[in-house]
Amino acid sequence: MSAGDKIKNAAEAAKGKAKEKTGDATDDRDLQAEGQAEKTKADLKQAGEKVKDAFKD
Repeated sequence: MSAGDKIKNAAEAAKGKAKEKTGDATDDRDLQAEGQAEKTKADLKQAGEKVKDAFKD
């Protein structure tokens, strides 16, 4: 996995976590769900990149 992909995925996960926390603080369920979805999406991308790396070796 390239360093750029790792950084992008980490940034996306952080953005999702921030949205989730903001949703928690403001009691905005939609924002909270959106944040959880972004975080999950970033985690899945990261896992996919790791699988690709495993097959390259």
